[in-house]
Amino acid sequence: MERAQDNSSGIIAVIDDTPANLHLLASLLGHQGYQVRPFPSGKLALTGFQQTLPDLILLDIQMPQMDGYEVCEVLKSDERTKDIPVIFISALNEVIDKVRAFEVGGVDYITKPFQAEEVFARVATHLQLYSFKRMLQQKNSSQAQQLAEQNLKLQQMNQELKCQYEQVKQAQLQLVQNEKMATLGQLVAGIAHEINNPVNFIAGNLTHASEYIQDILDYLKLYEECYPQPTEEIQERAEDIDLEFLIEDLPKMIDSMRLGTERIGSISTSLRTFSRADTQSLVQANIEDGIDSTLLILKHRLKANDNRPEIEILKNYGGLPEVKCYPGQINQVFMNILANAIDALDDASQGLSYEEIEANPKQIIIHTTVTTDGQTALVKMRDNGTGMPEGVKERIFEQSFTTKGVGKGTGLGLAIARQIVEEKHGGQLLCFSETGQGTEFVLEIPLQS
Repeated sequence: MERAQDNSSGIIAVIDDTPANLHLLASLLGHQGYQVRPFPSGKLALTGFQQTLPDLILLDIQMPQMDGYEVCEVLKSDERTKDIPVIFISALNEVIDKVRAFEVGGVDYITKPFQAEEVFARVATHLQLYSFKRMLQQKNSSQAQQLAEQNLKLQQMNQELKCQYEQVKQAQLQLVQNEKMATLGQLVAGIAHEINNPVNFIAGNLTHASEYIQDILDYLKLYEECYPQPTEEIQERAEDIDLEFLIEDLPKMIDSMRLGTERIGSISTSLRTFSRADTQSLVQANIEDGIDSTLLILKHRLKANDNRPEIEILKNYGGLPEVKCYPGQINQVFMNILANAIDALDDASQGLSYEEIEANPKQIIIHTTVTTDGQTALVKMRDNGTGMPEGVKERIFEQSFTTKGVGKGTGLGLAIARQIVEEKHGGQLLCFSETGQGTEFVLEIPLQS
């Protein structure tokens, strides 16, 4: 097996199943003086590396047979190729995709469509680092002190890169949070606005309709008093339509319709409360109202279905004073915690009959209070599901960690929740759980941030 010789250009392997991308990268890098080996699939690349090893690999993610993550895992498990730097270059631009790329051993990530200058800069940087690392490995013992100093410098550079990577991850996580809140806020606020227009129209007309109906009924009563002996045809018609019942029931119907419009108006108000997108500054807000608005959004998931009865919500509000906070973001914390609790209770219902669940109802208990020193608002949300083992509980706030099936969770919800509480509000988000005993989240927010 041959090893690429040390030179200013180096051998670069490009792995991409799209011919246009493969040709473009090979052409761009070739004009820069690099020796390029294009491969249309991961399997062909791994076979080719048995003959000659490259100095750097540009790797696409979405490919048939073996995707880029799988190819990278094979490279990093092989003693011959584990040190070769791998730069992922992909159209996938979600945080979870980038985190996965670094987890399997990638040293960098370029998003398509790319700029040629960016590719050249990153390729040159990692080739220099790789060349430097190999040079260190080839030095003899007489240069031990020099090697130690250079190695220390490399470690410092590596530590700086790790710090920069953590900063990028946090920034990306915040961008995800801001985008989710903006999108959700616009959607919910738009729905509330659309609801208000017809409700206001109906409510306004109901007032007039009630007055008109009462006027007609008064007029009809006066008519009966002035003409107590109606014709036979009028009497028969009155009996057919059950006139006495109509006179009694019609006002009740109008009142019922008015109550319905008031209920819809209350729902619209709750939607607007939930969707508050005041991310620029802290404001005074009633977070108990925020909990209620979040429960309204999740009401469809709490209702009974074919597998279980309705999930009960037990609220024990302590009358919290208004808290200085970012209300929209705090509502997102409530949303993430309560949605996870519903998922846990749905999982706990698996394998149980409807009657068994009715005998021991699934519940979410919400308790709010102020600490004894009067400085902190406490919100406790507890479910009576199956709880979590210690190993899972220790990792639930990690980015990308999830116990849900493929496509059901990103592992970002609780990571975002903790970031909002602790970094944005100077509070604390705690989790208490034991297998078979359910799970409780405790949210602590200073009353004056």
